[in-house]
Amino acid sequence: MHVDVFDQFHFSESRVHSLDPRVKVVITVAFILSNAILPDGSWLALALAWLFLLLGNDLSNLGLGFTLKRSLIALPFALVAVSAIFSPLGEPLADWDLGFMILVPTDAGLIRFASIMLRSWLSVQIAILLVATTQFPDLIHALEHLRLPRTLTTIIAFLFRYLFVLTNEVHRIQRARKSRSARLPNVRGGGNLGWRIKTTGSMVGQLFTRSYERSDRIYQAMISRGYTGHIRTLNPHQVKSQDWLVLGISAGMLILIQLVGWIL
Repeated sequence: MHVDVFDQFHFSESRVHSLDPRVKVVITVAFILSNAILPDGSWLALALAWLFLLLGNDLSNLGLGFTLKRSLIALPFALVAVSAIFSPLGEPLADWDLGFMILVPTDAGLIRFASIMLRSWLSVQIAILLVATTQFPDLIHALEHLRLPRTLTTIIAFLFRYLFVLTNEVHRIQRARKSRSARLPNVRGGGNLGWRIKTTGSMVGQLFTRSYERSDRIYQAMISRGYTGHIRTLNPHQVKSQDWLVLGISAGMLILIQLVGWIL
């Protein structure tokens, strides 16, 4: 499996792509924090935040609906906040007797749940836009410049770099198992549940052993080639006047979103 399966970068000659990665990371984090501190029910402020995202999509030449389509997959995970509907604050909207418990949804709880869903949805979209417009080595290098612990950035970098290697190992192990598990036509194969558990455990053990041995070989090869714990990139990082301008405009828009959310 090729690394491009995991790399979501989309090359384009756009203003967003040309921005310094540090600026994009700062804007992304500030956008997520801005959404998180907005009061519940700040619909107008959340709408302005979405317009900010649409502007980013348009300037990236990826299409207005680029992040929208890819962010829908994350909405089911936000459903874990469904318990907020039954907040004791606010006026009751119904009375659901389940026999062993009574659930009382409230208007304040419904507003909180909708706000959490929208915040999560917008945050996922800005993260998707960041990854789609920033190459992974540049993103890791930007995190180093922003004083994220080097150990953490190194772990993230190697996790991404060798994720496809582990996937290939899994496919090879599965292919070897299938080649040794012949079965008659129209006869269900695979053995019983105990056999499946034993086989799966053996495959996991083989994967761990192979990964450990390969990691040691790779590390020794890196040391012999001068690796010092610092990840390098071919793209020079220099904050230009355009980057400062975009950062200033973005900060102004986020401040406007906060003013709208807390005042209106």
